[in-house]
Amino acid sequence: MIDLHSHTNESDGTCSPPQLIHEAVEAGVNILGITDHDTFAGFDGARAAACEAGVELICGIELSTKLYGHSVHLLGYFWGNGGPGDFRKWVLDLQASRRERNIRLAKRLQELGFDITLEEAEARGRGMTGRPHFAQIMVEKGYVANLRQAFDDYLDESAKGYVYRQEPQFAEGVGKIRQAGGIASLAHPIRVKGDVQALMPELCDAGLNAIEAYHSDHTPADTALYLELAKQYGLRVTGGSDYHGEVKPGVRLGSGCDGNLKIPADLVDRLRAG
Repeated sequence: MIDLHSHTNESDGTCSPPQLIHEAVEAGVNILGITDHDTFAGFDGARAAACEAGVELICGIELSTKLYGHSVHLLGYFWGNGGPGDFRKWVLDLQASRRERNIRLAKRLQELGFDITLEEAEARGRGMTGRPHFAQIMVEKGYVANLRQAFDDYLDESAKGYVYRQEPQFAEGVGKIRQAGGIASLAHPIRVKGDVQALMPELCDAGLNAIEAYHSDHTPADTALYLELAKQYGLRVTGGSDYHGEVKPGVRLGSGCDGNLKIPADLVDRLRAG
């Protein structure tokens, strides 16, 4: 079984890298992509456990980029040992912008009356603290009923607690991945604001060379549409559950939500073949 989209606690998942490998083995996943946000730390930390468990580990990363003012996520995949040094240095700059945003986010939430500090969030997220960690604190302190409410009411782009983070433009993110020899895949296209079909010529002109057709959020009709777009524009196809552990309890490694994720067994072979 294949799953090319998963997260560890090095970004916003709840499993440590070795724990994620254990979960993969339990789920029957033998080819796993770790795609933490703006970091390779999860991949690096899982390599020994994956080797011991016989799980083929694919190096990946998920980048937040901007397109017409909205966030669009990109998945980058690299064959070999985890991306060249220049790309990793660029990723470190993204991490610095994330922390600067978190300082402003903590201040904004305090202005809204929440007793939440940056230090509390960083105790959960460490170097890759993000909005999910602030959401967890809001739930624990009784400010909201659940993580979904935290995002809907305060943390999503249109919510009153949202603060802007400096993110690369979509074309820059694609370019950096491609220059590093990676595959640049449009993550969970169902979440892209606007008409994905209408945007495809522009995205492909920027260098996009893959699309995540298989995802836990996608219906069979969605998957069929994205497979057709891949065929139309000559894109490679990626797929994964977007597993986060306890943060998203309804999403399972390899199988998605209630078994809705059905990734073809030859997907990675076709990715490698180009």
